[in-house]
Amino acid sequence: MSVIAMFRRDTSIMENSIMQDQPKYDAAFLELSCVSIEFPSKNGPFLALDNVSLKISKGEFVSIIGHSGCGKSTVLNIVSGLYQATKGGVILGGKEVNEPGPDRAVVFQNHSLLPWLSCYQNVELAVKAVFKGRMSRSEMREWIEHNLKLVHMEHAMHKYPAEMSGGMKQRVGIARALSMQPIVLLMDEPFGALDALTRAHLQDSVMEIQSDLRNTVIMITHDVDEAVLLSDKIVMMTNGPAATIGEILDIELERPRNRVNLANDRRYNDYRAEVLKFLYERQHRPAE
Repeated sequence: MSVIAMFRRDTSIMENSIMQDQPKYDAAFLELSCVSIEFPSKNGPFLALDNVSLKISKGEFVSIIGHSGCGKSTVLNIVSGLYQATKGGVILGGKEVNEPGPDRAVVFQNHSLLPWLSCYQNVELAVKAVFKGRMSRSEMREWIEHNLKLVHMEHAMHKYPAEMSGGMKQRVGIARALSMQPIVLLMDEPFGALDALTRAHLQDSVMEIQSDLRNTVIMITHDVDEAVLLSDKIVMMTNGPAATIGEILDIELERPRNRVNLANDRRYNDYRAEVLKFLYERQHRPAE
């Protein structure tokens, strides 16, 4: 059995085990339950998020959108385990999230590659951190090359960050995250610093990868078109402080999705208009 087949089998076993551990009355794979978080400030506690509750199914692509300062990245950091909620919590597969773990890999807007390591070595660093002692050297090499091929970077695996474009660096960052074999992929404005054409190519790559791997994805974005194109569900945040979820929009567009064909699709444009209307007219906290 190849290392790729082995990993797909192990991932399936792990996810089935996680789902079996969940309460029978709750089909959510990932759940934020009444999450609030305060940060200290010179004027006393600052309530950044207030009573955020969200259920995400296995394999869903969820985008979180809202104005700057609405707590989008804070939500992501709580799911990743980097922040601890002041109230409420996060449940993944029936288990509470209390700390970071390789089952929740993060892709940042800044690629965060180590400049003295090659593309291959940057991915290798993550693979060794997670799979040391579980994989032979040849299995590691096969796994690293596999993940670089997923993002179409096998041709540049020995280049260094200074020799690559911004889009290429971000592809390596995605490969590094995927190499940790996460069951949840967290993306914090991963395409925000890229030009429009590179951004479009990477969006297509992410759709292709997610279709193949069926990872659960949570992505932070400011881009309405991006959110509608990529998502199964768009979570719209109210303005802070005490930000919360204002509305949730289910995107019922068939996959695979083609951006050119969708440009004149009535449903696509209706979804886009719904998000824009929220952002520009109804972005305040909903009435209790």
